[in-house]
Parts: sequence; structure tokens; C-alpha cells
Amino acid sequence: QTQLAESGGGLVQAGDSLRLSCAVSARNFAGYAMGWFRQAPGKEREFVAHITTGERITYADSVKGRFTISRDNAKNALYLQMNSLKPKDTAVYYCAAKIEGWQLASSTAEYDYWGHGTQVTVSS
Repeated sequence: QTQLAESGGGLVQAGDSLRLSCAVSARNFAGYAMGWFRQAPGKEREFVAHITTGERITYADSVKGRFTISRDNAKNALYLQMNSLKPKDTAVYYCAAKIEGWQLASSTAEYDYWGHGTQVTVSS
């Protein structure tokens, strides 16, 4: 059974950095496409970034140039380096796994497994 667990969230000031991690319990982590999503209070869950098995990467325009997604298949881990954080980045951040790992996927419906989320709060 595939399980995902996010960590690394917290309360920071605008301009600071955070690195989120997602530990994945799965037999074939390297075969999954992985994504980061976030959900702010009162809003729908939105795409942040994803990385395929071939390490094709896409970012939401709102985070491009500030966030970096990466994966370590040897550690079954996914990361999100977040720099120059802004108050509008405040949200619960979720990692997600997609079985068809070669496909780019930016909608929540395309992912098969989800973590429980980690809170990121950016104060002004």
C-alpha cells in the first residue's frame, strides 16, 4: 500500500525559505510521477509543481522561479524547495503520487495517492 507523509512546514516571514519533504512508502516509487499541491483557506486545492519519472518538471506560474521540485528515488523522497516566500503562499501543502509516471499531470483528479498535508504560513 502506497503512503505519503509530508514534513517541513512551519511559520516563516516573507522572503524566507522552507524545504518541504514527502516520504513515500511504495515498492515502485521511481515509477510514479509526483506532484505538490496546496490549498489555502476557502479555496480549492491548486497545482504547484510536478515531476515525472523522466524528471520532466512543470511549475505553476505563481511559483515559477521561486520553488524547485526534486526527487530522490534512492530515498523514496520528494522535495519542494521554496524561496522568496510570500504571504499568498500560505496554505496546506500536499504531495501526491500518480501511477502512470511518465505523464505530466496538473489536476488533482489525475493523482492516485495523497499525503495528509503540512501547513506553511508566511507572515508579512
